Amino acid sequence: MKIKNNAVVVFHYKMTDEHGEVIESSIGQEPTAYLHGHKNMIETLEHSMANKEVGDKFSVTLQPDMAYGRLRTNSQLRVSMKNIQHEGKLEPGMMVPLKTVEGLRPVTVVKVGKFNVDIDYNHPLAGKTLTFDVEIMDVREATTDELAQGRPDAVVGLKH
Repeated sequence: MKIKNNAVVVFHYKMTDEHGEVIESSIGQEPTAYLHGHKNMIETLEHSMANKEVGDKFSVTLQPDMAYGRLRTNSQLRVSMKNIQHEGKLEPGMMVPLKTVEGLRPVTVVKVGKFNVDIDYNHPLAGKTLTFDVEIMDVREATTDELAQGRPDAVVGLKH
């Protein structure tokens, strides 16, 4: 089966930066699954998977504009400590989830005060050219429940 809208796709990947440094990888762990056509990942990466099949291996390099965006200057903001989803002591340089109206968003702590936190709201991978090495492990039709929730339940029915 080829990857098309409403298919559950199970894949392994390795993400590297422009220097070849591995940033993230599923290799040696559970593969990743997503529901194709439901914008559950970087849109350009999802588009590159269309029409691929089980066993296909490929690489795609995404410039910052096609991945997590350009690094924005003046991207610091002071927020209330209660909007940071973190238990324990905060320290500059930590990546923590910020509660927003769209849900949780990763931010970097710049400065910690008594009641407020200065954060940098650039995505941690903003400004980076990323290469994804991908291997398609499984492709199947989504269930009715998966279509209703817009994401796969789990990595089920893996053949490889």
